[in-house]
Amino acid sequence: MRKTLKIHDRVSWNSEAGRVSGTIIRVHTREFKVKGYTHHASADDPQYEIKSRKTHHIAFHKGNALTKLDD
Repeated sequence: MRKTLKIHDRVSWNSEAGRVSGTIIRVHTREFKVKGYTHHASADDPQYEIKSRKTHHIAFHKGNALTKLDD
């Protein structure tokens, strides 16, 4: 079963610096570019735009890289 994630969900993911958490601020359902890099997404396999809770850095991840956190 595919994860259902939406805007405002709190999630965590692994990074080079360890476990990071943040809030989903946008769901991308088609290809998009950020800083010259093309991110691939579709309605069946979206990419999530996440704002880091600690650093406010913006990250992009697919759902399989994310763990939904309880509120």
